[in-house]
Amino acid sequence: MAHSCCPWPTRNQSLLQALSDMRILVLGGSGQIGWELQRSLAPLGEILAPLRAELDLLDQAALRAAIRRVGPSVIVNAAAYTDVDRAESEPDLARELNTLVPAVLALEARELGALLIHYSTDYVFDGSKARPYLEEDAPHPLNVYGVTKLEGDEAIKGLHGLFVILRTSWVYGLRRPCFVTRVLALARRNSQLRFATDQIGSPTWCRTVAQATTDLLARTSEQGFEWLRGQTGLYHLACRGWVDRYGWAREILNLDPDKREQTVKEVDRASSADFASSAQRPTFSALDSSRFAQVFGIRLPEWGKALRLAMRTRSGPGEVPSRPS
Repeated sequence: MAHSCCPWPTRNQSLLQALSDMRILVLGGSGQIGWELQRSLAPLGEILAPLRAELDLLDQAALRAAIRRVGPSVIVNAAAYTDVDRAESEPDLARELNTLVPAVLALEARELGALLIHYSTDYVFDGSKARPYLEEDAPHPLNVYGVTKLEGDEAIKGLHGLFVILRTSWVYGLRRPCFVTRVLALARRNSQLRFATDQIGSPTWCRTVAQATTDLLARTSEQGFEWLRGQTGLYHLACRGWVDRYGWAREILNLDPDKREQTVKEVDRASSADFASSAQRPTFSALDSSRFAQVFGIRLPEWGKALRLAMRTRSGPGEVPSRPS
């Protein structure tokens, strides 16, 4: 269940908020990034994070009405259809959440003069490039999930409002099912595991994304929306470096703070073809985030360092690793 930092309002409230006291509407607050956002953004102002029972994103009329009632100065969209394999059999639902909802948010944000921050994915690329992808590289998604996310990006850009799209890679956390939690679970009930060596990306802890978003908004509160208008656009935001699934899994197992609970004795290399999957995935989708660092002065840590910090949160409070570059 999502945590709401403030009650969901039921009466009209003014749009105009001092930048030092932003009104921030967070959608997808129960997800990996959304949950972290509610905590990291709290010092910047009033956080509104409606639960699914309070706001159905698939009801466009209700979504529009809620945004107009709240009058946020910032909308942060962390909601998405993220089940890559299931999207192949539910393309309409994936398109509603990944394409149509962002279009509605962008239109409403433009009408209110609000900022929209939206998260995208490395799966808009086909993996044929041998170096980390730049923002100007041509997208070519291989699956329904990637197609619908790309369509959402294009819808936002086409409305020419005030927006920042943050394209990230292999996002993980420890609160929700993801690759990291699956590896840890498998290691406790198997003696042998196999992981693909032909899928390479930039593992990114959700807390680093949330903190970078907060740092971006904090700078905006100092500089003003007019400053940010000159920086509107799409940016890559992922932890530095890259690794294949096999190498990532080995590091997860190595950093497991409860390693004594593991039953796994052997970890073998495999190829993607060895695993049943409905969706094709890019073989190489690492992202180059240097433009974000240059423009906003924020750089995410190396993926291994972030993973070490994330694993500490399993047994105690972890640091927040986003730091100015």
